[in-house]
Amino acid sequence: MSFISWNCGAQKVIRVGSKHFTEGYILSEMISQVLESKGYIVERRFNLGGTMVCFEALKKGEIDIYPEYTGTITKEILRSDLNVLEKLGLSISKPYGFNNTYSLVVKSGLKTISELKDHPELKAGISYEFLKRQDGWEALVKAYGLPQQPTALEHGLAYQALMENKIDITDCYSTDGEISVNKLVVLEDDKNFFPKYEAVSFYRSGLDIAEVIDQLSGRITEAEMSSMNADAIYGKKSFESIASEFLMKEGIVDSVTMKSDDFFNKILQHLYLTFTALILAIIIAIPLGIVLYWNSKFANFFLYIAGLLQTIPTIALLAIMIPLFGIGAFPAIVALFLYAILPILRNTVNGLRSIDPLLKEIAASLGMSRSQALRFVDWPLALPTILTGIRIAAVINVGTATLAAFIGAGGLGEYIVTGLALNNTQMILKGAIPAAVLALLIELIFELIERRLMPAHLRKR
Repeated sequence: MSFISWNCGAQKVIRVGSKHFTEGYILSEMISQVLESKGYIVERRFNLGGTMVCFEALKKGEIDIYPEYTGTITKEILRSDLNVLEKLGLSISKPYGFNNTYSLVVKSGLKTISELKDHPELKAGISYEFLKRQDGWEALVKAYGLPQQPTALEHGLAYQALMENKIDITDCYSTDGEISVNKLVVLEDDKNFFPKYEAVSFYRSGLDIAEVIDQLSGRITEAEMSSMNADAIYGKKSFESIASEFLMKEGIVDSVTMKSDDFFNKILQHLYLTFTALILAIIIAIPLGIVLYWNSKFANFFLYIAGLLQTIPTIALLAIMIPLFGIGAFPAIVALFLYAILPILRNTVNGLRSIDPLLKEIAASLGMSRSQALRFVDWPLALPTILTGIRIAAVINVGTATLAAFIGAGGLGEYIVTGLALNNTQMILKGAIPAAVLALLIELIFELIERRLMPAHLRKR
């Protein structure tokens, strides 16, 4: 998602989503380019976490369409109740032409999933989503009686672990590009546990785009999809170029205007997320800190609540935001705001509390009111501690904002999330290094601000 978007006249804007894995990016880019070829304005909301993140976004109208799989829709999302689709106002396109089934993959030596029962010594590394799906690991273990105790891994990193012999088994999609390139063995589902996972477009009814997106129906084979995935991972091709080459080869679109990398826009978006949340936290936390300083019996309670918010893992907090606020910048800002509250609030209270009681007595003996003492004595002396809290909150937000990409908030995290999906260190660093540089710059800027705001006599001390 870019920092700035435009709605051009009366043209229809379609928001295309994508799950966080290579094939999802490619198919979403195909959908986007087909829609653009017919005059639609497309807003890309890629890098969304997993199945339920995309589905919640679709259900809430945060996105209009994303690629999904029939087995996932029936087993994981609808729990076999297809009548729910009509109630939710959602539709499914005709299949793209390939079945991307789940399975398990090994380097060699086995042929079927049933054989795993006789090899409890084999180490399994299973992706986070597959572990808990209705059609995932736990149900598979019951169906086959498997003895393995898996380790949870990011799907994009599991193949590397497999090739380095750190694990022996991982889950896979049958069209993964890594399978053919590394000559891996996809274990046969000899008990027919997995349903069909035909790739389709999952979209909001009433958009009048069925004829447009049905141009993809029956056009992609498993071999073609696997090859495109390999091009992204090993050929280092962009999702945009892979999608456009296929669509032009098939005659679905005549030409595609390639977009340049919006690196500068991602930095702006990252700063927007960071400082919007920070400013809101300052506006709330500093006045609250002053009130708690004046009413100290409530201070520990509020600091305890703020501390509890810090203990919630970032991904969990972002996931909590989705049912409440959907996806995009707003829920990310709310989450970052909650993380920024504690250091600012705690440092405001502690800074004011740490002032020498003798100075407070002198202010009182001079006849100063509480507000006057705050303005002329307490605030100047507490300012360095308060600014330290703001600086800590800012640095925390710069790092935490990278994870906001999982809910479509954009920023430098998009490079990191995409790099993880591709196991591409260069792309990960493209997001991580600028984020680290921003954190260092913020440290320096706040140091200058602190020197500027502090009274001259305190700077000398």
